Amino acid sequence: MSKTHRSEPSTRGFFGRIADHRLDYLYILPALGVMMLVIAYPIYYTVYLSFFRTPPSLAMQDKIFNGIDNYITILTAESFHEVTINTMVWTFWSTFMAMILGLGAALVLNREFVGRGVLRGLLLIPYVISAVAASYIWRWIYHSDFGVLGAILLQLGLIDDKLNLLDNVDLVLPSLIVVNVWKEFPFAMIMILAGLQTVPDQLLNAARVDGAGAFERFRHVTLPHLKGVLVITVLLLFVANLNHFTIPWIMTGGGPAGASDIWITQIYQIAFGRIRFGIASAYSVILFGVMVVIGYFYVKALTGDDDRRHG
Repeated sequence: MSKTHRSEPSTRGFFGRIADHRLDYLYILPALGVMMLVIAYPIYYTVYLSFFRTPPSLAMQDKIFNGIDNYITILTAESFHEVTINTMVWTFWSTFMAMILGLGAALVLNREFVGRGVLRGLLLIPYVISAVAASYIWRWIYHSDFGVLGAILLQLGLIDDKLNLLDNVDLVLPSLIVVNVWKEFPFAMIMILAGLQTVPDQLLNAARVDGAGAFERFRHVTLPHLKGVLVITVLLLFVANLNHFTIPWIMTGGGPAGASDIWITQIYQIAFGRIRFGIASAYSVILFGVMVVIGYFYVKALTGDDDRRHG
């Protein structure tokens, strides 16, 4: 009888389960209403607007339906391919380097030593600093005439001339990635450090007794326990970097010559620089589609263990 009772919700289907919990949904109805207003409607209107050609003005009543022409214009533009390459380079290396530094810092802070609390606080400073403030600070650090970094390198004799980073088409994107990694690696450190706390000491001690070295213990004991945390952290960082606007916009505005332009800054320029809301909306829908795919894998990573336990 208990087996029949457990199978009943699954046979009734999705709407049957909603009917069973209809009173519960009444409690969250106000929150759902707010979400529909501030999230669902803007998404709907962005998708709707992406099928219209809008004049270079704020007079939205003059828009003209043009089907998928905006999407074709974006996907066939040479600038789209260049910006996409910049976006992938920016997102991949920012995520990868933040994970490497975060993992290293977490492994260090997971050990007991004098001053660990102070070091942990110092490493969290980049994360708690405003992205706007950090961008302006790093602009001055990178400044070709008055920058601290260039002055130090000149004093040490490592360079013979002024250091030009933000105005160099080859160096600007790596320079911005350094700033972004500096800003984000504490997040990865916090997430991984929390995961390290869940590694059973018994397994580590047993591996140590069996003669396993530090690397073997990390590879065969620690890393398997961190798998879920690492996947979720990578996905969160990837999403954040894909949408990161503040650092590239404030520090370079996408320049020089579009060398640091990424999807999100391109959308901003099209919408508020050229006043082309239709094309900017289509661009946003493309970005949203990528985010939905990443969100799917994020949800799968969160619910994977539950599905295996209940499978």
